Amino acid sequence: MALSNSSWRLLQPSFFLVGIPGLEESQHWIALPLGVLYVLALIGNVTILFIIWIDPSLHQPMYLFLVMLATIDLVLASFTAPKALAVLLTHAHDIGYNVCLIQMFFIHAFSSMESGVLVAMALDRYVAICHPLRHSTILHSEVIGRIGVVVLVRGLLLLTPFPILLRRLIFCRTTIVGHAYCEHMAVVKLACSDTTVNRAYGLAVALLVVGFDVLVIGISYVLILQAVLKVPGGEARLKAFSTCGSHVCVILIFYVPGMFSFLTHRFGQRVPHHIHVLLATLYLLVPPALNPLVYGVKTRQIRQRVLRIFYTKV
Repeated sequence: MALSNSSWRLLQPSFFLVGIPGLEESQHWIALPLGVLYVLALIGNVTILFIIWIDPSLHQPMYLFLVMLATIDLVLASFTAPKALAVLLTHAHDIGYNVCLIQMFFIHAFSSMESGVLVAMALDRYVAICHPLRHSTILHSEVIGRIGVVVLVRGLLLLTPFPILLRRLIFCRTTIVGHAYCEHMAVVKLACSDTTVNRAYGLAVALLVVGFDVLVIGISYVLILQAVLKVPGGEARLKAFSTCGSHVCVILIFYVPGMFSFLTHRFGQRVPHHIHVLLATLYLLVPPALNPLVYGVKTRQIRQRVLRIFYTKV
């Protein structure tokens, strides 16, 4: 006899997060690098936010987009790492139904927002290189604010149906999630009712967000490349390319593991499950940890400001 949705929640009010399936004996060792990544994400992104806040000379489009990126990275890391570390270190495997849906929503919504901010940063680089004299008039503070609102609203609108659609499902079998956090498809696969709508909408959102964003970023960099190749002198070209270097690194850090995780969930039956779970977890922690390091090393103004702070304290 099939249980109703309300009956399931009353009898089984939580999911069981396995962690890293197949590596249960060594999960405490896996938690160590994940913990280091989380600490790096906290320190690095808070430092970026602090430096840009206290230095009026950094209140420019590129750095304002960097503020958005750092804020999103803090949310992503903080909604992923604490519970994952609790699962791996203290065996706190249970997670409440509503808490699971909240975690899922924030992780996927803010991943979408990060992708949107990367698009905005690509457009900023395009305007800075292809239309340098009009950069401040095209991307003034009001336009940047509107871009931020669009990125926020897009993430919220597209991902709000995720928990709503999940509430319609009936879970009358196992509630064991083979992940260290509540990943959308991992939870959907546990349902014993029809999940066609959930799967179709999840695929549509992924293709819409990633497909559109990667296309816009690609077009931006094609136009940038065309403009840079027209610049006379190797030194001028190198300087133009260097302004895009940090952004390209961040794009690769974000999209490559994300695309691999997405594809293996749907088409990678031969990929070992523990490899997929590890990559899916790292996908949410590596970008927040490395983004501040990339921008700190590649961006002279931020690097000098950090060194000045530490030098003053010493």
